[in-house]
Amino acid sequence: MRQIYIEESWKTRLTREFEEDYMQSLSQFLREQKLQKKTIYPPGNKIFNAFQLTKFEEVKVVILGQDPYHGIGQAHGLSFSVEQGIKPPPSLKNIFKELEYDLGLKQPEHGNLEKWAHQGVLLLNSILTVERGNPGSHAKKGWEIFTDQVLKTITLHRKSIVFILWGQKAQDKCHFIDANENLVIKSSHPSPYSAHAGFLGSKPFSRANNYLKDRGIDPIDWDLS
Repeated sequence: MRQIYIEESWKTRLTREFEEDYMQSLSQFLREQKLQKKTIYPPGNKIFNAFQLTKFEEVKVVILGQDPYHGIGQAHGLSFSVEQGIKPPPSLKNIFKELEYDLGLKQPEHGNLEKWAHQGVLLLNSILTVERGNPGSHAKKGWEIFTDQVLKTITLHRKSIVFILWGQKAQDKCHFIDANENLVIKSSHPSPYSAHAGFLGSKPFSRANNYLKDRGIDPIDWDLS
C-alpha cells in the first residue's frame, strides 16, 4: 500500500500498524492480486474511506460489518453502504426496514450511508478488501489484525461510544470493547438468511440515540430519505 488515503487524526494513531509485518504481508498480497489481473473492491483510494469521512475525535457510533460487497460498483469503503445509483443489496434493505420500524423513517431509494459517516458513525468492515465475485476471499490476510487494533484504539482513548455488532463475526470482536464505558448492541446479521433471528425488531437506532442523549451527546439523524 504505497499510498494510504486516511484522515490525519487516524493516521497519527495507526501509523505504527502500517509498519508492522502483517501489514507488509497484506500489501504484498494485494500487489500480487493486481499482478494476476484480479479485480479488487473497493478501489484503492476508497479502502480507508470510513476513516476519511469520520474523524477519530468525532466517532459516536461504530457499525461493524464483515467484508466489502463483491459486486460491480458496490463497495466504497463504508460497511453496508453502496455508491449513489447502485441498488441497495438485501442486507441494506433489511437495515432500512428496521430503520422504518424503529424510528418511523421512510426507506430511502438509495443505499449511500455517507450522511451517517459525516455525523460520527464509523462504518467499519472487519476486512477492508475483497476480490470481485468472491466473498471472504481476503479473510485471514491481515485485515482482521488491523481492525482489531482500530477497536482497541477507540476503546483506549474514547468512551461513551455505541458499538453495533450485527452477526457472529462482528460479535467475535466484542472482547476488545469495554462494555462498562460504552454501549454494545448485538443482534443477528441483517442478511436475509438471519435477519428474522433477532435483527428485525431490535431497535438499534433508537437505542443508540437514547444512550447518546443520556450522556449529553448529540444524537444521530438517521434519516436518509
